[in-house]
Amino acid sequence: MPKIQADRLIQISTALFEAGGAPPEEAATVSRHVVSANLAGHDSHGVIQIASYLERIKVGHIVPGAPFKIVQESPTTTVIDGHWGFGYVINERAMKLTIEKAKTANVAATTVFRQGHIGRVASYPLMAAREGMIAIATADSGRSPKAVAPFGGREPRLGTNPISIAVPSDLEGPFFLDMATSAAAAGKIALAVARNEPVPHGWVIDKDGQLTTDPSQLKKGGALMPLGGTEGYKGYGLSAMVEILSGLLTGLGYGVEPSGRHNDGCFLAVFNVAAFRPLAEFKREVAEFARYLKATKPAAGVTEIYYPGELEHLREQDRRKNGIEIEDATWAKLGQLAKDYGVAAKLGL
Repeated sequence: MPKIQADRLIQISTALFEAGGAPPEEAATVSRHVVSANLAGHDSHGVIQIASYLERIKVGHIVPGAPFKIVQESPTTTVIDGHWGFGYVINERAMKLTIEKAKTANVAATTVFRQGHIGRVASYPLMAAREGMIAIATADSGRSPKAVAPFGGREPRLGTNPISIAVPSDLEGPFFLDMATSAAAAGKIALAVARNEPVPHGWVIDKDGQLTTDPSQLKKGGALMPLGGTEGYKGYGLSAMVEILSGLLTGLGYGVEPSGRHNDGCFLAVFNVAAFRPLAEFKREVAEFARYLKATKPAAGVTEIYYPGELEHLREQDRRKNGIEIEDATWAKLGQLAKDYGVAAKLGL
């Protein structure tokens, strides 16, 4: 697999999205988010998604330059209609608005509906953490095709329904949670297919409800398992709650509609730390708490304890310096897209 520098990937991504009809500012925003996912080690949400987004633009499932409409609001709440715009663009703007309201009201919440895929959910709470605030974000794919079976079932009825929470701290890297409520994100299954690799036992069941390590079975009538293995009812419960916050509270509903149009609904909540205690004290104590966790004696076979978010920070440092590994199939696809969109010569591909 080739190793490509982040700036080079952003250049390629931006050129492709502009060629696909995105305004330059939106193309740059989407590309920044996509490559940030690769930098953090979440390759399932990185440049492997570019081809899918371009196809969605072609068929009208993503609308570049779509209006950002506030449907209703109060001093602490906002409801936003993204009119099928890029999820990265709409959701980033929604989080900025929520942060500004929390600066005044101390607590603010927003729902967003009718937007494209928002990518790595942690991107949005981390915006608030950098502003000295705690933030929560949940996401649901609306009534687009589902991938996750309820606990004990064999049919997909839920999305991967991720949740992310980020907090400010004095640590070098951010302290945050970013997780799917399924055993794995659907993008990780697609990544395994692209790399021709098996997935861990317990991630996927086939159409007959049997566990399998073959990632291709997901698209052949199989399903993802909820988070938790034998205790998967916990992941199932979390997933249902995320769907209520991001699907029902936003008005997207549940189930699947025939169009299959991907429609990320999001719930965002921001809390101003300074309304509860001095920010400097809180940030210092979070860092002390992280060091307390890291000081735990490792179990057999474990060399180091990491605080939540630390591995992503370490991966980003390494990948900024040494480049990002891109699977051969994805790199070839980017090259072909560059030819198809007439920007290969400009990009040197």
